[in-house]
Amino acid sequence: MSQTELLPCVEIETGPQPVASVIWLHGLGADGNDFAPVVPELGLPAELPLRFVFPHAPYMPISCNNGYVMRAWYDILYFDDIDRHADEAGVQQSVELVRALVARENQRGIPDERIVLAGFSQGGAVAYTAGLTHPQRLAGIVALSTYLPTPLDGDAATANADTPVFAGHGSADPVVPFVLGEAAAEKVARLGNPVEWHSYPMQHSVCLPEIQHIGAFLNRVLR
Repeated sequence: MSQTELLPCVEIETGPQPVASVIWLHGLGADGNDFAPVVPELGLPAELPLRFVFPHAPYMPISCNNGYVMRAWYDILYFDDIDRHADEAGVQQSVELVRALVARENQRGIPDERIVLAGFSQGGAVAYTAGLTHPQRLAGIVALSTYLPTPLDGDAATANADTPVFAGHGSADPVVPFVLGEAAAEKVARLGNPVEWHSYPMQHSVCLPEIQHIGAFLNRVLR
């Protein structure tokens, strides 16, 4: 993928000359501006300057929303049972888009082991998949209110077999059922990754305690 084909992004640097990067993927129908406001709330130390990259997903028709066109990381066929029925080819296309962003961070002087992939809902599903199958070691994965969109058996890369994972989910989530988030965290833990699992009394969103926990996680894996 050429430089001109990179996804458009919102970027925030918490200090000059960032020493690490966080690529953070929004949920279905949102865009890269969605999580930019959380950066000041993370409580990151001044001595850890980070670059946050918030890409805008491509526009596509979403089957479960009657073909309505919105920003999305992949199509969802229907919501009529607990499975999400993700478009696996679409998930893989988004994984490649994320890898292009990782490569750009490499070009800007940030190695893979200083990069965290984060995401919410659909974005978290792609962060899980891209992170666990990435051919080089990453610093961490943050998966919020999400699930595993494709089976990972045999696909998880040995490079990220022990990459730390932060997983958070609302206990009253009506969009991505809590049991899906819990099952994903348990599956990733069985793969061998150290998983920091948190549940919060909320619906399909984030809350300040969760943001503060994410900040502590980033400080730990990137310091």
